[in-house]
Amino acid sequence: MTDRIDKDDLSSQPDLFASDERQMKAARSHAVLYCDGASSGNPGHAGIGAFLEVTSSDEQYRISEYIGIATNNVAEYTALIKGLEKALSLGIKRLDVFLDSELIVRQLNGVYKVKNKNLLPLFAKSKNYLDEFDLVNVSHVRRELNQEADNLARKGAQKRA
Repeated sequence: MTDRIDKDDLSSQPDLFASDERQMKAARSHAVLYCDGASSGNPGHAGIGAFLEVTSSDEQYRISEYIGIATNNVAEYTALIKGLEKALSLGIKRLDVFLDSELIVRQLNGVYKVKNKNLLPLFAKSKNYLDEFDLVNVSHVRRELNQEADNLARKGAQKRA
């Protein structure tokens, strides 16, 4: 006599591969993001830097790009957007964001209104991305504690196309 497996019986069996995938996503659920923008001239040749560190592993991601002629605030928002896109692509659910721009942090936290019309689309895109996380904190950090992102932004500004 052979054992017969009914399809209905399989539906009650755990999916071992799905479990591994859930564990990987759970392991990546929290990250820390440091962002900075650099502009020589304000406006001038600008670069962005973002450093993303997944807290439960040794995964680290660095973004350093030249974005053309832009103000420092445009570069700051652009760095944030690129960092948020990376975090979302990794399935991060909880995120702590650090920027050394008090203006940007206060705008994102609703303390200041965005008065510059050139920043409004970048602000809106940032807020939309921030809303996709289960939990997010946006905080100001002193420049010396944001050195990794600062170095990446300065390198980005030097990559002139």
